[in-house]
Amino acid sequence: MDLLDSTSDETTLTWDEGAATLHLGALFQISRILQQAQDLTRTLQEVVEALAQTAGMNPAVVTLVNEESGALFINAVHPAGRHDQVDTLCYRSGEGVLGTVLMAGKTVLIERAKDEPRLLNRLGLLDRELPFIGVPIRISKEELIGVLAAQPRLQNGTGILYHARFLEMVAQLLVQCIVRARKVFAEKQDLLSQRDQLLREMRCRYGFDNIIGRTASMQAVFEMVRLVAKWSTTVLLRGESGTGKELIAHAIHYNSPRAKRSFVRLNCAALPDNLLESELFGHERGAFTGAVNARKGRFELAHHGTLFLDELGEISPSFQAKLLRVLQEGEFERVGGENPIRVDVRIIAATNRNLEEAVARGSFRQDLYYRLNVLTIELPSLRARKEDIPDLARFQLAKISKRQGRRLVMTEAATRTLMLHDWPGNVRELENCLERAAVLCYDGVIRAEAIQSGLAAALHLSRGDTASTAPLSVDREMFQEAEMPDAEASEKERIEGALRQAGWVKAKAARLLGMTPRQIGYRIKLYGIETLDL
Repeated sequence: MDLLDSTSDETTLTWDEGAATLHLGALFQISRILQQAQDLTRTLQEVVEALAQTAGMNPAVVTLVNEESGALFINAVHPAGRHDQVDTLCYRSGEGVLGTVLMAGKTVLIERAKDEPRLLNRLGLLDRELPFIGVPIRISKEELIGVLAAQPRLQNGTGILYHARFLEMVAQLLVQCIVRARKVFAEKQDLLSQRDQLLREMRCRYGFDNIIGRTASMQAVFEMVRLVAKWSTTVLLRGESGTGKELIAHAIHYNSPRAKRSFVRLNCAALPDNLLESELFGHERGAFTGAVNARKGRFELAHHGTLFLDELGEISPSFQAKLLRVLQEGEFERVGGENPIRVDVRIIAATNRNLEEAVARGSFRQDLYYRLNVLTIELPSLRARKEDIPDLARFQLAKISKRQGRRLVMTEAATRTLMLHDWPGNVRELENCLERAAVLCYDGVIRAEAIQSGLAAALHLSRGDTASTAPLSVDREMFQEAEMPDAEASEKERIEGALRQAGWVKAKAARLLGMTPRQIGYRIKLYGIETLDL
């Protein structure tokens, strides 16, 4: 067994015109295979088949180093199918001839296979009368990633060195393909890991622990969500605006078998019919002015996933007919297209409209109503479940605390004030009220006065009053506790103290400091002081 340094160019080769012709044809075929490479295992198998068919090297085998164990595992072999345990066979460094190539990092030449006892022949493919060549597949002089081995159809080892150099060229061609495939595989695994992590976070975010509701009506909703999440049944979510219909839609999707697929949302009330059709069904290039490229619609994007159609009761009767066909047939055409596209999409629709009255008036198609009304989940208003308000307030306050980076607490009087309100805007109004109170709260304690000021503004708004008739008052108690800094404080601290004492009214703070509004405005920008726009 001879070791040949593949990095040395000192060896003089004897020209073999016949072998050169075979090698050129094989290199051309192998380069085409590598150029079209996608799956590494299939590519390597095609390469060893090309070596056998076009270069007369049969059998041929590619082994690659396992990054965890450091051993050589067989990745491609020709002829294939001659051994039941090909996938499990491996060679340790220094074990057999292949292990010797890995350990030495040099090409091995054997003029006749039967003369080398270290040829293990575990695959049972060796022709013991033929030569054997093993060449390292290396990224650099120090880093080997595999071994390419083959038996050229030669007698008495004639021209073996010439064939060895050819195999070294093939090994160099394989390097980039293998490195690229491993990089793609690593990136794919990283993306899958990120996807699984995001899925776990979304399941946690939209799990039942994050949907507050101890009342019997909400427990009934949770039970219905658990039941319907298992299947692909169409779901119609009904309830007033702000009751959390989108949150329930997310919970259904992320607790269903479709959780690894897309959750796609569309607010049907936000778009006119022509744009709504393009958004849902997509369009072909040139379908209308501005359609410079073909574009997938929401139905295609939600294939094998969930499509949430919010405010479905707002779409026009003419578009209802188009939507009905998709729901019935499961197929559609893009705008400007002719070929039908089939999709597998779960539909979750939501509306705050009384669809029965709309059907009676003729503004909503009866057949679409029955198509959507397979399983209905009615979400109760907040005023119908006031027992949940303290828990909802604490949950929302914890989120606000995290965003603001400070501890927020609420007095019992503030909680009682929340319980006395009717909440026409439901949970969304409660969230906005607490956000407003937290912004106006200087010392981290939300008092009843801060809650009342926000509710008073909302009350005036619901009556149609202008903003000027309902000024937003700030918690006076908190500002009484905020004293002006002493004269030795920095100018920034004195400006901040004046703003707090003046209720964040810049003109009043300017008078306290003996400045003009323009002067204090300049300094606020200069020092980057965050102000409350009251």
